[in-house]
Amino acid sequence: MSIHEWARREVAASRVRGEELGFDAVLALRALLSAVVEQNGTSRSSEDLAHELQFLADNLDSERDYSFMRP
Repeated sequence: MSIHEWARREVAASRVRGEELGFDAVLALRALLSAVVEQNGTSRSSEDLAHELQFLADNLDSERDYSFMRP
């Protein structure tokens, strides 16, 4: 299992636990994201973290066609 697969499973399990506690799924995911960003900020610079978050936000669309991916 890759570290990314592990992380996806952890988030999915946390989301389920949050729903079992009566939390809205979207709010639970927002809270998890905030907690991850907060924890990340303890070991990385704000600038580095901001760049990574911007990259992730810019690449949310899985259907987007990137010129460097074309043959």
